[in-house]
Amino acid sequence: MAQGRVHVIVSGRVQGVGFRYFVQREAWRLGLKGFVRNVSRAKLEVVAEGEQAALDEFVNEVGEGPPGARVENVQLSRQTPAGDFRSFEVRASSG
Repeated sequence: MAQGRVHVIVSGRVQGVGFRYFVQREAWRLGLKGFVRNVSRAKLEVVAEGEQAALDEFVNEVGEGPPGARVENVQLSRQTPAGDFRSFEVRASSG
């Protein structure tokens, strides 16, 4: 199976709606590894690695978000997997 890595910046109404934990649950469900964290009041950063088909589904789910969220923009870049994650975690804010 082809492996991949995605780096995603999600912006919109993503604070106070359980978005980070939604992302974590979706990653666990799909067997992905990586992290999610707040970047600013209206942005989240997500890095995930795993099977390409699972990453594609994950990006679609992240683009929808949990109930109460309003995703306004998704910036996606695909990268070479580095294999440096053991699980998928919610990290502290970046700043």
